[in-house]
Amino acid sequence: MRAVLVNSFGEPETMRVGEIEARRPQSGEILVKIAAAGVNPVDTYIRAGVYPVLPQTPYVPGFDAAGTIEAVGDDVTGWEPGNRVWLSGSLTGTYAEHALCRPDQLHPLPDAVSFAQGAAVAIPAGAAWRALFIRGDARPAEKVLIHGASGAAGLAAVQLAKAAGLRVFGTAGSPEGEELVRQAGAAAVFNHHAEGYADRLAEVTGGVDLILEMLANVNLERDLLLLAPRGRVVIVGSRGRIEIDPRLTMGKETDIRGMSLFAASEEEHHRTHAALDAALASGVLTPRVSRELPLEKAAQAHHEVLETHTLGKIVLIP
Repeated sequence: MRAVLVNSFGEPETMRVGEIEARRPQSGEILVKIAAAGVNPVDTYIRAGVYPVLPQTPYVPGFDAAGTIEAVGDDVTGWEPGNRVWLSGSLTGTYAEHALCRPDQLHPLPDAVSFAQGAAVAIPAGAAWRALFIRGDARPAEKVLIHGASGAAGLAAVQLAKAAGLRVFGTAGSPEGEELVRQAGAAAVFNHHAEGYADRLAEVTGGVDLILEMLANVNLERDLLLLAPRGRVVIVGSRGRIEIDPRLTMGKETDIRGMSLFAASEEEHHRTHAALDAALASGVLTPRVSRELPLEKAAQAHHEVLETHTLGKIVLIP
């Protein structure tokens, strides 16, 4: 089968498409024919060799995908060939024509949800759910600010928060992005490139209870000024260091909380995936795909996911 291979850690161009053997499922395994594979920032950190936990090379990148079950191994129940599924991980990597999975890594993909949309669920929407409801303790009627709300995780967070009864505010970097965030359910959207946007945000919100922060190295100190008393900032993403004044947390007794999807317990993953399954089935969660690229464009996808405003999810099509 065709797959993207990382033979050594480095720049995106180290990835090459090659032919590897497609393994048959053993006991307790399921073989999925991949229709679309999602591209995430974490994929780029691993490929570059800068993530805390790294696979042995050569390896096939990718966690997110969607497709159709092709074969099941012995001792597998509840799944059968032909089932449409979205993946929250795999045993063999998802930038490929096939992936081997454990049963707990598969989830039903509703007929109304495309394969490309299914490849935009696991990490973006999983991070959004975990940041909102597990790390952020979001509650109905609270005000939540989602920075970078026009990205895949941000749009998922807007949809999930709105459906849970929160009043949602967002930031984006372009008029098109602002409109997408409004359509997703935000009460107001602010362009984070505009001078004085934080002052206008503070005036409109009067202080927010929860902030989902996608770029903490730029925004964290400003976030502390935007919080209401006992508010929380959940750091979803950061690309560098920042110096802040810790006293800004004291007067209002605010919290700064880290978030990593890979730090979740098995029980938290189960809760998250159950919630996402329900949100997909009900139409609450409607992932947006910004670009579909062939496997041969994996290097381009890795550049774009970090260097451009993607306005949703980039996916690779085998």
